[in-house]
Amino acid sequence: MDEANILLVEDDVRIADILRVGLTENGYEIEVAYDGRLGHKLFESRLFNLVILDIDLPVFSGYELCKMIRASNIDVPVIMITALSSLENKTEGYDAGADDYIIKPFEFRELLMKIRVLLRRSGDICIPTGNFLKAGDLQMNLDAKEVSRNGTSINLTTKELQLLEYLLRNKNRVVSRADIAVNVWDIDFDTNTNIIDLYINYVRNKVDKPFEKKLIQTQAGMGYMLRDN
Repeated sequence: MDEANILLVEDDVRIADILRVGLTENGYEIEVAYDGRLGHKLFESRLFNLVILDIDLPVFSGYELCKMIRASNIDVPVIMITALSSLENKTEGYDAGADDYIIKPFEFRELLMKIRVLLRRSGDICIPTGNFLKAGDLQMNLDAKEVSRNGTSINLTTKELQLLEYLLRNKNRVVSRADIAVNVWDIDFDTNTNIIDLYINYVRNKVDKPFEKKLIQTQAGMGYMLRDN
């Protein structure tokens, strides 16, 4: 069984980023669209296991987008998130084809709970459990402080774990040495020290060297990137 792919359609960039990070940290694959047109285009371009959408969206409203989704897929679970709390709004949402409806502001745990229930009900994907970060066949259990790749356990020191966690949280984007210094070592970057390059090498030797596919890439003149593809 595969992990869940979720389409998030939310025009508030701040809310979208918070939800994207939180859902990714809980083991879900997230695609984000900031308007109804792009949301529909993404939905038609690949298979999603669940859709989360706001109602007050540019171009197409959440109601319109939900009807479009239902026209091509009657089974995919849809959760509407909105500040519109009247019974009429809820009725319109359910009539458009939504499976559930959450009023802003809401607790992130409530959204997670509803996602798990709907995915379990759909029955075609595995529900992530625990607090995990993933990239390809690399997985970190944040609660147990355990790392594995392709089912093989990898032993890391505390600082190596912190460095790998930072790279995983920022997968597929370049992080500079200065970024790593501030976020992993909590220090200002000293151009005369090679501590960051040294620890990158330590982590590579354990996470990449024994495996054919190399995840941690050096971006010349910019920093490092942990690739998930």
